[in-house]
Amino acid sequence: MSERIIFDTSVLVDHLRTDCHRQRIEALTGLIRNSSVVMAELWRGVVTSADREVLRALARNHPTLTPTEKNWLESGEILAKIRADRGLSPAKLRDLHFDVLIALTARSHGARLITSNRSDFEMIDSYRKLQLEIW
Repeated sequence: MSERIIFDTSVLVDHLRTDCHRQRIEALTGLIRNSSVVMAELWRGVVTSADREVLRALARNHPTLTPTEKNWLESGEILAKIRADRGLSPAKLRDLHFDVLIALTARSHGARLITSNRSDFEMIDSYRKLQLEIW
C-alpha cells in the first residue's frame, strides 16, 4: 500500500499564492488525501473564481478524510492538556483546535502530514506522535 500524504492549510496556501512548493509536491510519491478541515479553511479564504476552481479540482482529484467522533473527543483532551501545561489563551486554543483535528485525522489514517506551521504542529506532535514533515 502506498503512503498517504495530507497537506496542512499552511502549505497549500503558500503553494496556491506563490507556487513555491511545486517541485517538492511533484517529487512526492504516495497517495495525496485532503483533510476536510483543511478544505474548510481554504474555502473560508476563497475570493476569486480561480480559487474556487482550484478547490473544486482538489476535491475531485483527491479523496477527503474527515475527523471521526474519536478524533473530536481526543482533540478536546489534547487541548485541555496543552492548556494545563502551557497556559495558552482561549483564543490560541481555538486557533489550535483545527490543527489538532488535522493532525489526528492524519494519524488515524497513517498519513504523513506536511506543514510549514512548525511551532504548532511540533507542539501537537509532543502530545500525539505524528508522521510530520516540515517544509
